[in-house]
Amino acid sequence: MTFDLTPEQDQLRDAVRALGRRYGHSYFVEKARAGEHTTELWAEAGRLGYLGVNIPTEYGGGGGGITELAIVCEELAAAGCPLLLLVVSPAIAATVLARHGTEEQRKRHLPGLADGSQKIVFAITEPEAGSNFHRLGTVARRDGDGWLLNGRKCYISGVDEAGHVLVVARTEDSSTGKLKPALFLVPTDAAGLTRSKLDMEILSPENQFLLYLDDVRVPADALLGESLDAGLPALFAGLNPERITVAAMGAGTGRYAIERASEYTVTRKVWGGRSIGSHQGVSHPLAHAAVQVELARLMIQKAATLYDAGRDLEAGVAGNMAKYAAGEAAALAVDTAVQVLGGAGMTTEYGVATLLGAVRAGRIAPVSREMILNFVAQHVLGQDKSY
Repeated sequence: MTFDLTPEQDQLRDAVRALGRRYGHSYFVEKARAGEHTTELWAEAGRLGYLGVNIPTEYGGGGGGITELAIVCEELAAAGCPLLLLVVSPAIAATVLARHGTEEQRKRHLPGLADGSQKIVFAITEPEAGSNFHRLGTVARRDGDGWLLNGRKCYISGVDEAGHVLVVARTEDSSTGKLKPALFLVPTDAAGLTRSKLDMEILSPENQFLLYLDDVRVPADALLGESLDAGLPALFAGLNPERITVAAMGAGTGRYAIERASEYTVTRKVWGGRSIGSHQGVSHPLAHAAVQVELARLMIQKAATLYDAGRDLEAGVAGNMAKYAAGEAAALAVDTAVQVLGGAGMTTEYGVATLLGAVRAGRIAPVSREMILNFVAQHVLGQDKSY
C-alpha cells in the first residue's frame, strides 16, 4: 500500500497547480459575474493535455485514468478555478465513449474531448424522476432507420457550450416489450431540441438548463454503442467517474478556502498584537476543517485507484463515500473560512464567500447526501432498502 503519487502524477499536479494559479479565483469570479465562460482556461488546459489525461492515447489522450483526471479537477479548484464541465465532458462523456462507444464514435468524438475543442454534456435528471432512471419519462422510439426522442431534462450543465448532449432515454425492448435505458448522442442544434436557462443562486461560469425534446430525430448511429444492450453498462460507467471528480473538485475548493483563511489569520493582529490565528477559537475550527478535507482526499484516492483497477463494485462504494465526505468537508471549509475572516469573509476581495453557493450545491448534486447514506446503509451495512 502506498499513498505516494507516481513521478508523472506529481508532475501533473504541479503543472496544473501552476496553470490554475496563473488564472486564479478573480478570473473565475469575473467570468461568472459577466455571464461568460472560462474559455481561455479551458482552451489552455486542453492544449496542454490536461483535459484528456484519462482518454486513451490512440485517440489523442494521455492514457491515464480517473486518478489523473481527479488530480486536474482538484488542483484547478484549489487555485480557485473549479471547472464543472471537467466532470461532465472528460469524466462522464469521454469515459462512456471510451468504454462503450463504437469505434466510429470514439474516433469522431474522443480526440476533440481530449484537446478541449469539443464538449459533450450529460442529460439524465428529469423534473419528475430526478436521477431515478427507473422512472425516466424521456422515451426513444424507432423511426425508420433512426430514432425519435421525446421528453424533458433539468439541471443540465453547459448545454450552451457543447456540441452534443448525451441523453439518457428509455427504449422498448422488442423481445420483451419492456422499457430499457439507452444513451444517445444528440447535437445541441438538433431540430426539436430546445432549452431554457435556469436562474441559479450559484456564482458559476457554467449555466444550468431545462431541456425539451419534441420529436428530436437522430440517425441510427446516434445510439451509443453497438446495440441497445450497451445502455445500462454505459450509464453506470459514467456515474463513478462523476462522483470521484466531483469529490476531487470539492476537496480542492476546501483546500483553497482553508489556505485563504490561514493566510489571513496569520497576518491579522488584534487584541494586544497577537495574530488571531493564535487563538484556539480561530485555529481549531480551521484545523478541524483541514482534517476533514484531508480525510476526503484519502477516500478520493482510494475510489480512483479502485476504479482505474477495474474494480467497479468497490469503486462504487468508495466513490459514493468520497463524494459524501468531500461535499461535507468543502461546505465546512468554506463556511469556516468565512467565519474566521469575519466581515472580510463576506467580501468579494477575499474570495471565499463567492464559493458558498457552489459548496452547498455539492451536498445535493450529482447525488444527494441522503441518497448516499441510503446506498451505504443498504449495500455496506446490509439494511433493508428504505425507498
